[in-house]
Amino acid sequence: MAGNIKAGGVQRLWGLLIPAVALLAWETAFWSTNVQSDTLAPPSAVVATLIGALLDGTLVASTRDTLLSVLGGLATGGAIGLVMGTLLGALPRMDKLFVFPLEIIRPIPSVALIPVVMIIAGFGYAMEISIVSFACIWPVLMTTRAAIAEVEPRLVEVARVLGLGFFQRAAKILIPAALPRIFVGFRLGAGIALIVAVTVEIAANPIGLGYAIMMAQQALKPALMLAILLWIGILGFVLNKALILTQQRFYGYADLTGAPT
Repeated sequence: MAGNIKAGGVQRLWGLLIPAVALLAWETAFWSTNVQSDTLAPPSAVVATLIGALLDGTLVASTRDTLLSVLGGLATGGAIGLVMGTLLGALPRMDKLFVFPLEIIRPIPSVALIPVVMIIAGFGYAMEISIVSFACIWPVLMTTRAAIAEVEPRLVEVARVLGLGFFQRAAKILIPAALPRIFVGFRLGAGIALIVAVTVEIAANPIGLGYAIMMAQQALKPALMLAILLWIGILGFVLNKALILTQQRFYGYADLTGAPT
């Protein structure tokens, strides 16, 4: 066990080596050539700008707006995907009935809904959460449907023998048995939610981190623009890590196939 932990630590250090060398080369090239750029900034300036934006509260406010949309959309879309995935996975006839309409709707890019949703909801949280919700439905629905359909048939037969109704079977047997893989769907949905939220803010919604990137770009502040991009990456990492830790806490590790290891 100790050897595995040590080997894992060494691998992580090697994984950081290439990015560290690239950043050092970027920093060295920037200062050695004394470049004045409206589009790039050295890593040291990006980090300093990020810290300053966090301390003065401007980035905190934008982060709050984006996270409200991300979490609201993930919760709403995830709930819809969970219910639909459970129904389709547990009821093969319904699954066959809905294959065609779902495969028609699923490929629609979520950002293509911006004009439609903007007419209905206007600008603000409602519009952004609606679009993020649409994007989050599909990873949860697809993983849930597959996981429910593959639940051990003998468990379902036992539930029927005990006289459990459909909703009781779903709540007591199907969803608990499929939950590790359902968590994988929520992890995928969380990443998609952050991407879509920032994209909506860049394209149409004047709030959040996406809008802050646009304002930094228009003000010719490359250090701030890159700092916000770095911060979005950090947020995505933290959000995914939180979901992984929650999954490990209750159900153990599951890879992208949902198979516990």
